[in-house]
Amino acid sequence: MTTPDPAEPTPAWPHIERRANALLLLIASLVTGFVLYVMVARGVFESTQQLVLVSDDSEGVIVGMDLTFSGFPIGRVRRIELAADGMARMVIDVPHKDAHWLRSSSIFTLERGVVGDTRIRAYSGIMSDPPLPPGSERTLLRGDTSAEMPRLIASARALLENLEAMTGTESPLNTSLSQLKVTSERMNGRYGLLSGVMGSDDHAQKVIQTLERTNRLLAKTEERVFGNDGLVDSTQATLVSSKAALDQLHSVLRDTRNTLKNVDAVLAEAQVVGANARIASTDLGVLRAEIESSLRRVSQLADEINRKWPFARDNEIKLP
Repeated sequence: MTTPDPAEPTPAWPHIERRANALLLLIASLVTGFVLYVMVARGVFESTQQLVLVSDDSEGVIVGMDLTFSGFPIGRVRRIELAADGMARMVIDVPHKDAHWLRSSSIFTLERGVVGDTRIRAYSGIMSDPPLPPGSERTLLRGDTSAEMPRLIASARALLENLEAMTGTESPLNTSLSQLKVTSERMNGRYGLLSGVMGSDDHAQKVIQTLERTNRLLAKTEERVFGNDGLVDSTQATLVSSKAALDQLHSVLRDTRNTLKNVDAVLAEAQVVGANARIASTDLGVLRAEIESSLRRVSQLADEINRKWPFARDNEIKLP
């Protein structure tokens, strides 16, 4: 039996084992702490309420996806299930501290972009509405950009075709632009806008000449009508003369009326006194002469009135 040499060192295995156990315990503590931190950060231990969103398609939605409000996560998809009616049901856990952002009038949308992940968003337009009750079930509105691409491409193609038709050589727009260019060139001519409207400088010059002739004619007409010894003055003088003649005519007519009254008296006297026929005949001759003289004066006045003012009526005087 060999005895150990007292000078040989003793191995330190017990110390290495204790250090290894301590290291394993530290690693386990770190892993447990990290898991607990992640669970706390993910809200595993928070008090939540459920919200069920219903859609006809849950493509792009995964468990753990956030429900965002104004860009901030306020909920998380806990599970996705298929209902008996073929609709997809997404159960979302919403912490109580963030539940006040959801109202009874809130709407929920599922947005799929051409590039990027799918997002579930909540919109609450009226914050004074009652809070959303726990366990509520709401319809999830879908906004799929990729599904709209074919319609957008078709609309863009139709728009390009219409644009090509509008900008073609024989298109109405091109024709209108050519006519507008010609009109603009005409407007830059000698007579400006008038040349553009009339079509040429010659036509514009004719219009200007016509306007000048009209102005000269109006000036001459104004001078003849309203000038000294013009038509207005002549008309006023004629009216004054006609008024004087009419006054004389009225005076003659009054004399004639008085004469006729005398004739009536003489005739009555002649009928009563038949014996004095010769005297009555003499008186009748005198009266007849006076009547003829009055009629001649009336005729002269009427002729003078017709000469000064052409009255279009018959001035015949009938005796009784």
